[in-house]
Amino acid sequence: MSTDATNALTARWASGLDDGQTVLSGAGVYPLLALLARYAAGPARDELLAVAPESARSDLDRSPTTRLALAAWARRDLPLTDRWSREVPAAMRGELTGDPARDRAALDEWAATHTDGLVPRMPVRVTPTTAMVLASALSLRTGWAEPFRDAWCRPAAGPWRGRRLAGLSRLGHDLDALRAVDTAAGPLSLLTVRGAEDVDVVLALGAPGRGAARVLPAAIGALGAPSALPVAAGPGVVEEVVDAYDDRPELLVSTVGFTVSADHDLLERAATFGLATAVGDGDHFPGIARPLAVSQARQSATATFGATGFRAGVVTAVSTRAGAARRPVTARKRRVRLDVDRPFGFLAVHRPSGLVLLAGWVTEPDGRA
Repeated sequence: MSTDATNALTARWASGLDDGQTVLSGAGVYPLLALLARYAAGPARDELLAVAPESARSDLDRSPTTRLALAAWARRDLPLTDRWSREVPAAMRGELTGDPARDRAALDEWAATHTDGLVPRMPVRVTPTTAMVLASALSLRTGWAEPFRDAWCRPAAGPWRGRRLAGLSRLGHDLDALRAVDTAAGPLSLLTVRGAEDVDVVLALGAPGRGAARVLPAAIGALGAPSALPVAAGPGVVEEVVDAYDDRPELLVSTVGFTVSADHDLLERAATFGLATAVGDGDHFPGIARPLAVSQARQSATATFGATGFRAGVVTAVSTRAGAARRPVTARKRRVRLDVDRPFGFLAVHRPSGLVLLAGWVTEPDGRA
């Protein structure tokens, strides 16, 4: 899939968020939009192509950490076109029996299987009038190249002031992992937590009062861009010179663990996903069957950030109607400390392609160590 188009979709989606805790995946939606665009016609096709201009080919086929699966189930009596039957692999096609309970069980099993149980249910409802369900499942599991240490923390200021939280801390030497960037949302501190394989998680901390709708799109836009600010200018950053055993610079990170889950009705912002026309009555997808219109489009997502790694699961569906011994101090060194002790954003990024797999906002960290 197109990295630029997918990341742009994720940024536009995030720009409409409120400041509540959430997680979302444009990378989970994009393949379905691209598939629908291929078989659409008229204004529905134009709108979908504006959002998903390239094919649904996955950049994740060889990823050791991330899996993306696609499937489509059609009602038995739906007259599918020869083109659809010819071009869509048989392994990707399934059948709806018309029995909602039976169909629901089959779709839920598919969702659970393809997310390692993280998303146990298909996010759309199946009724006797459901003509087709198209779904994607994205699952991700990675360990950290350098694990964190569990520790409790109690912020002294901000929305989490005085709360006992499940803290995570890590002392490293790669100062390049922390960048300060100047954005339309103001200065951001971006910390790249490097995964052991091909996925990193970027923690994005803005100035106090900056919410998800500003911080997340700005963080996505800053991926790969050079730092325009000295690191000490980043929110939450303190730089100092300390007594030490050697002169290697240090990066001390203090953050919190979290589990974030969310359900999204994509049709609440249908234009963002190129579905404004496709939800109305009409013959929008003649390449699949005639006539078809979108009846539901939803996503369920969950992500967990802990001391040893990160894991996430996303299901998107569209339905259609029809420590060492102490040594003497011998040097002075630079130490940079980042304290993530108030609401912040995160991005899970496929390192080889720069594809943002998930984006989220944390307001309720894990509550105990």
